[in-house]
Amino acid sequence: MLRLLRFGPKGAEVRPDQQDPLLAAANLAAQGDKRAQRTLLVELGPALLRTARGILGTANPDVEDVLQEAMASVIAALPGFRGECTIRHFASRVAAQVALGARRRARVRARYSATRSDDELADVATSDSSPAESAEAARRRAALRELLCALPEIHSEVLALHVVLGFTVDETALTLNVPVNTVRSRLRRALASLRDTLQEHPPALEILQEEA
Repeated sequence: MLRLLRFGPKGAEVRPDQQDPLLAAANLAAQGDKRAQRTLLVELGPALLRTARGILGTANPDVEDVLQEAMASVIAALPGFRGECTIRHFASRVAAQVALGARRRARVRARYSATRSDDELADVATSDSSPAESAEAARRRAALRELLCALPEIHSEVLALHVVLGFTVDETALTLNVPVNTVRSRLRRALASLRDTLQEHPPALEILQEEA
């Protein structure tokens, strides 16, 4: 049996029945209230930055540009928010879409470049990790990010939310506004696609691990 290693922390439980503390600001921001938009982006900034770094890599030079694009995209998308999930999860999905798009564009550019910057694959070491552990974790994250670009968008988005950002299956379903079984189906298909591409992406072998 194959198991996909998770690189992000497990997400907090989504409770649709609880009042979202950011909902009021989001409603005003969707109506064009500039002050509410600034307040909302200050609150969402850390989650958007985490998403950009998770998909692109912490030291990727495009992180700041993607963060700014994600912020603008979140504000633009607010009128379409229907309350299926929290504002924070909604914003993370928008940021993931922006970051995945940026990574695909960078991948296309890299095909015409003779060199590849090490910054794209680098991550800042955590305080409780040894240099060797941090290097290995960064290598695995880089392999996963590379595979995200090779998958269909609906599969890469599910993997980005569930694996990179650490959303639970239920959170992912609420964020995408699809049934839980649809998320599980997309994850299975994504894993099948990963198995098909492993021969072309040898470093990604570490992402899939045999279970007893």
